[in-house]
Amino acid sequence: MSELSEKKPFAAVREYGEALLWALAFALIIRAFLVQAFTIPSGSMLQTVQIGDFVLVNKFVYGVKIPFTDSYAFRGEDPERGDIIVFKYPQDTSIDYIKRIVGVPGDVLEMKDKKLYRNGQLVQEGYVQHTRAHTQYDNFGPLKVPADSYFVMGDNRDNSLDSRDWGFVPRGYIRGKAWRLYWSWDSKTNTPRWSRIGSLVE
Repeated sequence: MSELSEKKPFAAVREYGEALLWALAFALIIRAFLVQAFTIPSGSMLQTVQIGDFVLVNKFVYGVKIPFTDSYAFRGEDPERGDIIVFKYPQDTSIDYIKRIVGVPGDVLEMKDKKLYRNGQLVQEGYVQHTRAHTQYDNFGPLKVPADSYFVMGDNRDNSLDSRDWGFVPRGYIRGKAWRLYWSWDSKTNTPRWSRIGSLVE
């Protein structure tokens, strides 16, 4: 009897430990290959994405990467115009940015007086806001998006450092497609933005 009673606590601890390890491994797999959470610290994507939004990013949709590299084990869908993506900032890959794709490989882009033209056609951008009459980025191009690269811009167009400033985003730098808000916190009022929680990012 005493021998059995001594083994039971040890067995319980081992079972809990194994369950915890399995849960941790499962969470790491999800984070590495499927979904990862990011917070929004700046206003470059206003009003689409707010400061204090917490975003779930679909990492699987564009393919699965070889761990600790920017190379794909296999590719999924190609990123599309209009996708909001999280990616490694090309000038400092330790930092993550969130922007909207406005140009895919082969597109010819030009901006005239804050209006974006793609392949010679005016792009209707209902999601964009302008807050200043003039900036140094109101005009550029024409320029062609190279292979395996993307041109991105913030929806808060006059307050966004993006491809107009530092160039194209290599496909391998893209972490995933912004999918859904799982939390939103308004630091000005110190209250949750209940109406935003669970909404799609688009």
